[in-house]
Amino acid sequence: MVKQEIEFLDGPQSRLKDFKFTLSVVRDFIRGFRKLHFAGPCVTVFGSARFDENHPYYQQARELSGRIARLGLTIMTGGGPGIMEAANRGAKDVGGKSVGCNITLPHEQFENPFLDKSVTIDYFFVRKTLLLKYSYAFVVMPGGFGTLDEYFEALTLIQTRKIHDFPIVVFGTQYHQELVKHINLMKSHLTISPEDLDLCLFTDSIDEAVDYIRENAIVKFGLKKKKDIKKLWWMFER
Repeated sequence: MVKQEIEFLDGPQSRLKDFKFTLSVVRDFIRGFRKLHFAGPCVTVFGSARFDENHPYYQQARELSGRIARLGLTIMTGGGPGIMEAANRGAKDVGGKSVGCNITLPHEQFENPFLDKSVTIDYFFVRKTLLLKYSYAFVVMPGGFGTLDEYFEALTLIQTRKIHDFPIVVFGTQYHQELVKHINLMKSHLTISPEDLDLCLFTDSIDEAVDYIRENAIVKFGLKKKKDIKKLWWMFER
């Protein structure tokens, strides 16, 4: 009886619009795959676009990323300013590889000058997938909504075994202290398991972060010195 009384609302119905949207998403993915195919293995560094080069977090991200790049891993970021620029710059400081996966935004996001290779994506969810796809570890520096979104997506995928248990380093314990409290709150309410707290390392130590990534990415997954990969001319690979 109740069902008969409901007046259903008219929502989006255009199949053509859905099809066009699907094609634009596929185009975004193909553009990203072609550009980043030879980028990995990477460590993706997440963080705010709003810190300038004089900020301590910028300087820490730059030093930490340089140390990680020395391990032979490519530094990948969202390709923009702030912490992203610092991470890419740190890689270039030591002669490491530096790549970016940028996003089209009306403000704030522009490509930083420390990239060997970059691609600009229209959709955030495509960009996040690309940042995850090529990475064997993640570093979460202080940031805003976008940084937390990227952190929790990576954490959720690892927790649910949708991707391997790649290491996550959350850098800056004072900045993230309320986040730690909330994670412990979730544990106390049993919305996460006690062992989920072991999925990431909270630290202020660059040495500890680098050692953690070395042991849980390079050693654990058996990453070895890169061999030259023959690129396919008929795929227009460069």
